[in-house]
Amino acid sequence: MFSVHHFIFFPVVSLDHIKRSSRGSTAMEPVSAPRDVALICFTSGTTGRPKGVAISHTSLIVQSLAKIALVGYGEDDVYLHTAPLCHIGGISSCLAILMAGGCHVLIPKFDAKSAFKAIQEHRVTCFITVPAIMADLLYYARKDKISECKTVTKILNGGGGLSDELINGAYRVFIHAATFSAYGMTEACSSLTFMPINKPELEETNKLSNQSEGVCVGKPAPHVEIRIGRDGSNSSSPPMGKILTRGLHTMVGYWGNNTVDTLEPVRNGWLDTGDTGWIDRTGNLWLMGRHKGRIKSGGENVYPEEVELVLSQHSGVAKAVVFGVPDSRLGEKIVACVSIRDDWRWVDARAEHQGEGKEVSTQILHEHCRIKNLSRLAILITIY
Repeated sequence: MFSVHHFIFFPVVSLDHIKRSSRGSTAMEPVSAPRDVALICFTSGTTGRPKGVAISHTSLIVQSLAKIALVGYGEDDVYLHTAPLCHIGGISSCLAILMAGGCHVLIPKFDAKSAFKAIQEHRVTCFITVPAIMADLLYYARKDKISECKTVTKILNGGGGLSDELINGAYRVFIHAATFSAYGMTEACSSLTFMPINKPELEETNKLSNQSEGVCVGKPAPHVEIRIGRDGSNSSSPPMGKILTRGLHTMVGYWGNNTVDTLEPVRNGWLDTGDTGWIDRTGNLWLMGRHKGRIKSGGENVYPEEVELVLSQHSGVAKAVVFGVPDSRLGEKIVACVSIRDDWRWVDARAEHQGEGKEVSTQILHEHCRIKNLSRLAILITIY
């Protein structure tokens, strides 16, 4: 479920030193190293080979304070550890609860049955999810006929946006929970932006969060600076480019050969997230996709995530994966593999449409993409 991560912790003061100091008459001097490396979190990300991300004490503190301020963690909270502590989301949320003075509930590993048992037994008030965890929880709730879970008041989702189906399901099961979506990365010590996604008074935000111009991931946390880096040849509207971030939350660098390399990922203080996006007039960040994942077709840039989002908005599509394949004429041809929902029927070009309303075909999905205002080349996708 998660990428392979692990940590290296740096001891600041040895146990022997503490014992020796306790025998003496003078008090031990506190050690302060705010920008020194607190831990190294190895993450594969999208680059394949795992990289050790060196994270400072200050980064961990400011990210914890942001979660306390924006999600609202407090001393009355009971936090269920659904994510492993070797994951940046798991460790940063753990530290936020520690700083807030809340209670921790740990289970050996996540599974929906154990999670619901812990929620009911310990009256859990908050936890974090990724879409797969939320899907498992909602599936188990339906299977075990759990209609409402009243103690949970805060859910923070990361690792990808929740679909409308998962948002609606979460709102039905966790009826008192304020659900937030966060966008971030290990190199930024977890979350860069936050967005509430299920409060009734914010229904308009939910509608805005999934459009053909990308995925809205909310506004930056107070300590986070984000800007869009554009090259001279990019004249897109809205202005689109590399998502860059700066602040105390960014990593010290990548760990390698027993040293921290601070040169590769950061330029003039700005960390390149590897993602492409744009910022609207209200300050919301819109995510388009990865730099390296974009498809160059007929001279136009097409982001797979943008096409996947539009395809998945069709009622009959459960999941879509889009990628580029070499093409002698276009350079790259856009290919989509779709999985249709159980109660829908796939109709190919040779089959006869029954007109029952729950049919999906290449032609139907092409028309759906056209209505959603995808670019001309993105509509010419080959669908399997």
